[in-house]
Amino acid sequence: MDIQVRTEQIINGQTVTHRQLEALAAVGRTGSLTAAAHEMGITVPVVHRYIANVEAAAGEPVTKSTPAGTKLTPTGQEIADCYWATEARCQDRHPFTVCCSPVTEDLLMSVLSALKMTDVELIISDDPHNLGLMKQDMVDLAIIDDPLYLFDIEDFNFDAAEIGYMGMVYVDNGPSFIRYRYGAQRVAFMFLDTMKKPYQVDSETYSLPELLGSSKSFFVDEFLLTRKGLRMKSAVDPKILRHAITAVYRRENRQVARIVKALQARHIS
Repeated sequence: MDIQVRTEQIINGQTVTHRQLEALAAVGRTGSLTAAAHEMGITVPVVHRYIANVEAAAGEPVTKSTPAGTKLTPTGQEIADCYWATEARCQDRHPFTVCCSPVTEDLLMSVLSALKMTDVELIISDDPHNLGLMKQDMVDLAIIDDPLYLFDIEDFNFDAAEIGYMGMVYVDNGPSFIRYRYGAQRVAFMFLDTMKKPYQVDSETYSLPELLGSSKSFFVDEFLLTRKGLRMKSAVDPKILRHAITAVYRRENRQVARIVKALQARHIS
């Protein structure tokens, strides 16, 4: 007997179907309506309709167009994250799964490719969501950018290993900041607090192009810029905002050990 479970969401009292959620998640993962339609085997107008249904329930936009493609808004990302988490919980046994943020995405993918680990499930999200998946036993290994989050998991039976260090670029365009949702942002803003420098965070973004194109001040990991072939002038030496990158795992097995060792061998600094 074949039994399958599919998730739905009730948003503001309106039912959003599994297929509509799948379309939103596909857009978030691929960054393109066309790519999402191709992945799902449907047409672009149908994807538009599914997204419109989600927006009608949310009462606000869940996607936005950028020069780099179509991205999820914070509301869309929240809905997609919930979808991914509930989908994972509906599986009796999940494949070996690793999660990280866009800061270390390219690094992790290059390591997985070098190790020929093609059967690994990879989830890209921010540190709080990735640690939430760890707590729910939905992932086997999480790469965490912000070391301050490690205090949030002290009561859990996790092991941790530092895999390297990164510095952050501080683009100073005045006291108005746009906050990137990835990287050790709390470490960076603690630096401003220590320097007693006045500031206010006026917006947040999941989009690197939106961050870099903003006229506001911001922090971003130098490593991420380097991987993208970008150079930006920093108001302080990025080493001043240096922070640890940490691999967190529930139990060490052969796959975890191989990935951690390979990441440490890259000598991120």
